Amino acid sequence: IVDDILEYRQVTKLKNTYTTVLVEVADERGRIHTDFKTKFGVPRQSGLVNELTGRIVFEPEYRNADALRGLEGFSHIWLLWDFSQAHTEKWSPTVRPPRLGGNKRMGVWATRSPFRPNNIGLSSVRILKIELDTPEGPVIHVEGADLMNGTPILDIKPYLPFTDSHPEASSGWTTETDNTPLNVVIPDSVRTSYPFTPTQWKAIEGILAGDPRPHYQDDAARIYSFEFSNVTIRFRVSGNTAIVE
Repeated sequence: IVDDILEYRQVTKLKNTYTTVLVEVADERGRIHTDFKTKFGVPRQSGLVNELTGRIVFEPEYRNADALRGLEGFSHIWLLWDFSQAHTEKWSPTVRPPRLGGNKRMGVWATRSPFRPNNIGLSSVRILKIELDTPEGPVIHVEGADLMNGTPILDIKPYLPFTDSHPEASSGWTTETDNTPLNVVIPDSVRTSYPFTPTQWKAIEGILAGDPRPHYQDDAARIYSFEFSNVTIRFRVSGNTAIVE
């Protein structure tokens, strides 16, 4: 029995090592291009701000239109991607979700924290259109993305509502968080200062309504900022209102 246990541990270790190697050397199949140069301001989940769009451009060896055959029949896709800005040599079994104030720890497997052993992210996005013949090869246009510009895409899979949707699912500790949206005020003087499209302004409103601040920060005098489409958006939060400066 002891020998069997030792053998099992050795096999498990080998399997874990092999899996780790696969994750570390996994090549991206493409990259997504969005309006976010930095992670602050990016919605906490996909689908929260539908006006946020992105373009998935494949690496040269994957620019084959046949690989997208049949995808036009689906409305949504799953993106598996690399938390490329969160790679660390060590990992912690617990993390501090900002939505819980930054002081309460949860198991890493019970969160969607970017600081995890495999650095793999998962997002569900809606397909806007698919272009099969462009100078960059096939390009998938999506909305509802929660990824930084240039994020490596590891894989793409169709979203299947009959199996992927679970309306009865419980939400665990996230029910403890306050998800009440902020009111958003963008003065006309600010709107006329930047050449954003109406859709981009709607996206900015959605970002601010979701309150990108960590929940442990509540200083009405503090000015926050994030980069959006090469423009720095500055705002402050007073009570339940986000005001763009």
